[in-house]
Amino acid sequence: MNNSTVLRGLIVCAFINCVSIVAFGQIQNPVTWTFESKKKAPDSYELTLTANLPGSWHIYSQNTGKGGPVPTSVTFKPNALIVMNGKPREVGKLEKAYDQNFKTNVLYYSNRLQLIQTLRMKGATRANIMGAVEYMVCDDHQCLPPTKKSFNVALQ
Repeated sequence: MNNSTVLRGLIVCAFINCVSIVAFGQIQNPVTWTFESKKKAPDSYELTLTANLPGSWHIYSQNTGKGGPVPTSVTFKPNALIVMNGKPREVGKLEKAYDQNFKTNVLYYSNRLQLIQTLRMKGATRANIMGAVEYMVCDDHQCLPPTKKSFNVALQ
């Protein structure tokens, strides 16, 4: 084996090692979402959007305020058969802390956040509710860019 063959082999190994570190070292999206509806009365439903977060990741409240991270928000595709009752209610252990990165107090949830939207159907019919939840997550070392997760849930 000559020196150029050994050098090429080392370069290929170093390149493969760097690519694998970059590919496996990044967490694309640590949040797992589930979406479900529950009938509460003949024309009333609850839509529950649940975010599960591993380890030290946290997601921000809808009410975290301005000047900080992107607050969680839910948008619904307009549907003439569905009437929303207020905005989604947050369920989980709300935490408040001063964040050095944003230089402000922030409101966030660790482990799990449920957003519960009550709604009413106009008439006895079947329909789906569609929309998206936009959110930002951080851990002790990094914040990921805001992400949108679409949903389409049958009201049943």
